[in-house]
Amino acid sequence: MIFDTDGVITDTARVHAAAWQRVFDAFLRDLPGQRPFDPVTDYLRHVDGRSRIDGVRCFLESRGIPADPDTVADLAAHKDAAFLAAIHEHGVTPFPTTLALVRELRARGVRTAVVSASRNCAEVLRAAGAHGLFDVRVDGVDAARLKLPGKPDPALFLEATRRLGTAPGETAIVEDAIAGVTAGRRGGFGLVVGVDRHGDGAALRDAGADIVVTDLADLRLHGRRDAPLAPRL
Repeated sequence: MIFDTDGVITDTARVHAAAWQRVFDAFLRDLPGQRPFDPVTDYLRHVDGRSRIDGVRCFLESRGIPADPDTVADLAAHKDAAFLAAIHEHGVTPFPTTLALVRELRARGVRTAVVSASRNCAEVLRAAGAHGLFDVRVDGVDAARLKLPGKPDPALFLEATRRLGTAPGETAIVEDAIAGVTAGRRGGFGLVVGVDRHGDGAALRDAGADIVVTDLADLRLHGRRDAPLAPRL
């Protein structure tokens, strides 16, 4: 089973949204006729689940603003700095029910992976005390090194299945972002679970989620795969 990070394992989606709002609003103030960045609607439609570069491009395109490389890189760098400053100051809060589910999966012999478009994934997991729960991690560092396209392309998830040694059809993914759910459906995964943290359950279903829950405590496991697994990360 493969888990997205922000909004699924850790309560950092709102931190990302606030960092994007701060950076984009400062940029938009100098552009006539542009309304401020909406940390709910704009975030969910254009940024959530994507890499920083892809998020900047997608948002600028939605506003009809030229996404020249220098502007994209500058906004992405400022957003990264704002996000890191926030987690260093306030820490990272995990979702206890997600950690409980991962531990139960491992006790039942199910291998687990964590996926993120962020290069800060390892730091976020360490800050949340969740870095020891997964056999495999595929993040923004891997995406850059392997030249993997970001969500909604399924490349990150498919790389995780390769490292887990499983086929997509034998693997479930858990996502809270529309782009991530779309990636899971495009990748042919056996089960796509959408986590509705923002009241957008219908959009997650439309994107291809097989199941939508408001909290992973709503999932029930049956049976076991083999012997319990020891954490590797």
